[in-house]
Amino acid sequence: MGRPKKETKVKGRLVGDRCPVCCAPSASPFMSIKGKGYWRCEACRATFLEPKQRLESQEEYGEYRQHENNLNDPGYRKFLTKLAAPLLEKLSPNLSGLDYGCGPGPVLAQMLQEEGHSIVLYDPFFYPDPKPLNQIYDFITCTEVAEHFHHPADEFDRLGKMLKPGGILAIMTCFQNDDSKFETWHYRNDPTHVVFYRGKTFEVIAKQRGWEIEVPIKDVVLLKKTSAIS
Repeated sequence: MGRPKKETKVKGRLVGDRCPVCCAPSASPFMSIKGKGYWRCEACRATFLEPKQRLESQEEYGEYRQHENNLNDPGYRKFLTKLAAPLLEKLSPNLSGLDYGCGPGPVLAQMLQEEGHSIVLYDPFFYPDPKPLNQIYDFITCTEVAEHFHHPADEFDRLGKMLKPGGILAIMTCFQNDDSKFETWHYRNDPTHVVFYRGKTFEVIAKQRGWEIEVPIKDVVLLKKTSAIS
């Protein structure tokens, strides 16, 4: 999500934009697959696509338009329950939330509204009104979105600023844990997926911002903002 900054390489390392997730100067080439170059950060273990190979905005939008997120699809609702269930266990009644990167069919927002919460939508392509980004929320959901971030560190900082102290950022993304399967991994094959996380990655993200972290189920992480300044 968002246009990439200009980056260059010197002696096999990225210059001008360190690891896009944790900003550590420890990214190095990891794997080349059919002309695509992937990098690995040794500090947070994130894997990311060579920045210059990311899709342009209109190409990215074209890919998203092919996604089918049907509000009445019980299978999709069941899929989203993987995040909704552990999040709802943490929430008090009648809270305010933001569905960040909700896509064309905000099914998760509807599910949370059905549970009595007030949900605002934001998506840079489908719900681009920036007003929700100037509000503060009890919780933010980010479902199948973090893998699209062109500048994850900036995105997590932005999301943290929109959370009240004690607020929860709920993320669902497929963890990249098996390097031997990376080349054939279906998640990597989506051209809009440009960054891949591990449990270690989210531990670093949380530690850098003073957040609490919980991984209640595979591929779901709950990050709790613990102070007014994080």
